[in-house]
Amino acid sequence: MIYESIGSSSAEWAGKSYPAIRETAEADGSLLVVPVGSVEQHGHHLPVATDTILVDAVVHGGSEAAGEDLPILVTPPVWSGFSPHHLPLGGTLSLELEHLKAVLEDVALTGVENGFDAVCFVNGHGGNASLIDAVVSTVGRSTDAEVLGTTYFSLATDEIETLRESETGGMAHGGEYETSLMLHLRPDLVAETEVRRGTPGDEHYEWSDVDLLHGGPLSVYRGFDEYSETGAIGAPELASAEKGARIYDVVTAELAALLVAIHEHNA
Repeated sequence: MIYESIGSSSAEWAGKSYPAIRETAEADGSLLVVPVGSVEQHGHHLPVATDTILVDAVVHGGSEAAGEDLPILVTPPVWSGFSPHHLPLGGTLSLELEHLKAVLEDVALTGVENGFDAVCFVNGHGGNASLIDAVVSTVGRSTDAEVLGTTYFSLATDEIETLRESETGGMAHGGEYETSLMLHLRPDLVAETEVRRGTPGDEHYEWSDVDLLHGGPLSVYRGFDEYSETGAIGAPELASAEKGARIYDVVTAELAALLVAIHEHNA
């Protein structure tokens, strides 16, 4: 199985009986966490499930770091995201925007029906970010639980900036950041012989996104075949398992701090 050896912890919803889930949910400050990923091309060297694998692992790592005594449960990942810009290169499965919105709303609302005080979406794909922001509002209006959302690679960016070897742009899609994390978590799924620099095409607007750590203020639609011949952008050749372990530790620690803060606010 592709998730074997990662993405599991004492907070795993799927491994609990329903009385155990209800017991956790009924505790003061209980928190339900929903990882949201995608299945889309990540160049020639990374698997198409990269976003789902990484967000699932980071969320479970963060929940473990938050402490076993906290009433936190993590749902199975929502594995398909909104990825129409990756379809031209193949290997991509994408939900329509309204379909993904409905899935996220249904998962969250039926989850909190068990008695959770808060629900937090943790996103692993840039194309989902604006939709998750919207779903925080639509679900928030429909439940008494506190509803929140974040994207894991937006956490602890200053610390991760000190770990990078690439110039700005090197930690873009399938670049130094994601490849390092995959080398740490699932090296068996990284085709190292296929690693090559993903040189982006010309972007007309200097206000557009640059990489995972430097989101721009301007949104613009481009198919990924306009950006890169391989589908990857950035500097995967600078990735390493050691760097991935350091990124993982930094991000899971920051996510743990967020989860603890949510718990304490709702206790």
